[in-house]
Amino acid sequence: MKKPSSIRPAEGRLAVLLPGLGAVATTAIAGTLLARRGLEKPIGSLTQMGTIRLGSRKDARSPRIMDFLPLAPIGDVVFGGWDIFPENAYESAVHANVLEGRHLDQVKEELSRIKPMSAVFDPAYVKRLNGTHVKKGKTKADLVEQVRDDIRRFVTQNECDRAVAVWCASTEVYLEPGAVHQSVAAFEKGLLANDPGISSSQIYAWACLKEGVPFANGAPNLTVDFPAVWQLAKERNVPVAGKDFKTGQTLMKTVIAPALKARMLGVRGWFSTNILGNRDGEVLDDPGSFKTKEMSKLGSLEVIFQPKLYPALYEELYHKVRIEYYPPRGDAKEGWDNIDLFGWLGYPMQLKIDFLCRDSILAAPIVLDLALFMDFASRAGMRGTQEWLSFYFKSPMAAPGLTPEHDLFIQLKKLKNTLRWVMGEELITHLGSEYYD
Repeated sequence: MKKPSSIRPAEGRLAVLLPGLGAVATTAIAGTLLARRGLEKPIGSLTQMGTIRLGSRKDARSPRIMDFLPLAPIGDVVFGGWDIFPENAYESAVHANVLEGRHLDQVKEELSRIKPMSAVFDPAYVKRLNGTHVKKGKTKADLVEQVRDDIRRFVTQNECDRAVAVWCASTEVYLEPGAVHQSVAAFEKGLLANDPGISSSQIYAWACLKEGVPFANGAPNLTVDFPAVWQLAKERNVPVAGKDFKTGQTLMKTVIAPALKARMLGVRGWFSTNILGNRDGEVLDDPGSFKTKEMSKLGSLEVIFQPKLYPALYEELYHKVRIEYYPPRGDAKEGWDNIDLFGWLGYPMQLKIDFLCRDSILAAPIVLDLALFMDFASRAGMRGTQEWLSFYFKSPMAAPGLTPEHDLFIQLKKLKNTLRWVMGEELITHLGSEYYD
């Protein structure tokens, strides 16, 4: 990635297009609308509430990120999206039952005006849902063109200057890259042939890249992490990022595991289970979709612990993940972890974590941050995989053959150093030797 020579200003309105206007998307939209009216604070959003240290600690320069970067103001954001059900954003938010009426009623009029465009949907990839508000086409290439038409129409009708997309829809069944994913030509041919390796999320991503729209993948699907997308993103100078929002249990893992490793404490077993009752839980009740999520959630510990480097501590680690659909919980999920660890002379210890969290409340600020950071990356000419945004993902994307970074604190340092680098500020190593010369 070359250092940007210039950054286009954030002029005009920014279309934020969300495939999937369910619980996560409507919570993100409603919260942003409330925040820009000054009715609530955008808690959890790094772009809106976070700061960044610049220069020496003695300089006391720690501006807000939103003041340091030329980010799009949330007042210039226009939300839109697609969904397999025709309900507007207000109706969908009421159905999701995440936010209370005291919040939704204040932005009811704006939410009601956000009506989803018909979705690309194939039940072969999400088996527990049956959509009624869906597109039809003879080929998947036809569906790509329909999504491209939607993007152009939305941008024009809403007088937007540019657009960005963040996938907020359901987890698809597990897919591995095949021949169709190896080049732009192969993928285009596969679209015409209705290749089963091309899922609905890939159709959205391809349409966005063709339109020059940055795309961030919030689910563990195979969506923008294969050679054809990398090639197209490079050709079209479009940033992509993913995958799978890092919200509850995995967020805790990427905090606790680095602490255990930093103190050279061994781990014999890590058992994780989740209960949730929202649409995501219903979808994950299908074995195919669960495998996609399982692969995403399993990856972090092995990378953080590096068992090949520390075989005495982590080589025999047994890691198991379970997700249970439990309707009474709704969006208020529970992530429970049991960690069997050992310390000095091999004496055993245990750590229990019971995270009673709210799935969409944790994901909503991620949606906003990714939309604004991806738009910034696009205006700065940063194309292809945006590894510096790994901070937000369970399965962060990286260059082929490169091990992704999962440690939350290293991810945050990488994110902030990237911002310093782009803006011409000195990178911070935290060495601090200059204070003691």
